[in-house]
Amino acid sequence: MLSALLTVVLPVLLILGLGALVGNRLSLDSTTINRLNLYLLTPTLALNTLLHTEARPRELATLVLAYFVLSGAGVLLGYLAGYRQPGPTRRAVMACVSIGNNGNFGLPVALFALGQTGFDQALVIFLSSVVLTFTVGPLIFGGGGGLWPTLRGVLKLPVVWCIAAALIMRGVHLQLPLGLDRGLGLLAGATLPMVLLSLGVQLGTGGRPRLHFPVWLASGLRVFAMPLLGFGIGYVVGLRGLHLQGLVLSSAMPTAVNAFVLSKEYHADSDTVASVVLVTTLLSVVGVAVVVPLLGQLP
Repeated sequence: MLSALLTVVLPVLLILGLGALVGNRLSLDSTTINRLNLYLLTPTLALNTLLHTEARPRELATLVLAYFVLSGAGVLLGYLAGYRQPGPTRRAVMACVSIGNNGNFGLPVALFALGQTGFDQALVIFLSSVVLTFTVGPLIFGGGGGLWPTLRGVLKLPVVWCIAAALIMRGVHLQLPLGLDRGLGLLAGATLPMVLLSLGVQLGTGGRPRLHFPVWLASGLRVFAMPLLGFGIGYVVGLRGLHLQGLVLSSAMPTAVNAFVLSKEYHADSDTVASVVLVTTLLSVVGVAVVVPLLGQLP
């Protein structure tokens, strides 16, 4: 556990802390930083990684299926746990349990814990989470406006088109020119530190959390119950080895900042969501430190 803290969690906390410090001291435009990540860096990382990953399509499809099932189980778990809460708070709990931060927290942790191959698995999970978050998320908060408007919003995300382009290029065995490939590689290499800094800035400017019962409920389920669900679901659908490790590790991630963004957009219980994002980010330090040493013992 100490080794995991020093080699996996500490580098992430260092960059998060610097981002939080800068965000607290300086007047930074977090919206611009987030848009830079969403519309440039993340699509570039997706394209670059999918073009170079050695994972087989069938294995990746099973991993995506397992992640979708896990997210659905998280929605159900949040609904049952928050059944007695008012409607907006119950929906906040559902979103907080099911929508994990597999991007600006999960990707660096996966790289440090599982290496480059494990990072490739984590990126596939992250890309799946982007699509799932912006389709199921609005429906959870009751503001999706129907299936087509939701899908239309997803199709506006450059990362979706980069995924499609990468899959087509792999299918026809098409490679990018060397200069263009190197340029994309440089941009992709800037993504992880940038998304970690942006998360730190958001945490540093978020204010003090409201620590009432639904916050602790959602936080405990997200950080400690979801890894157990991740292992059970991954094992049942047939994941083994590195793929199962990647799914379990991703399920130990804190609640995603995007859950808060959606809660604000659809006028939900954003105070509860914001508090859960902060609390789970802190709790996941312990959660990840516990989960990482256990990954090597998985089948």
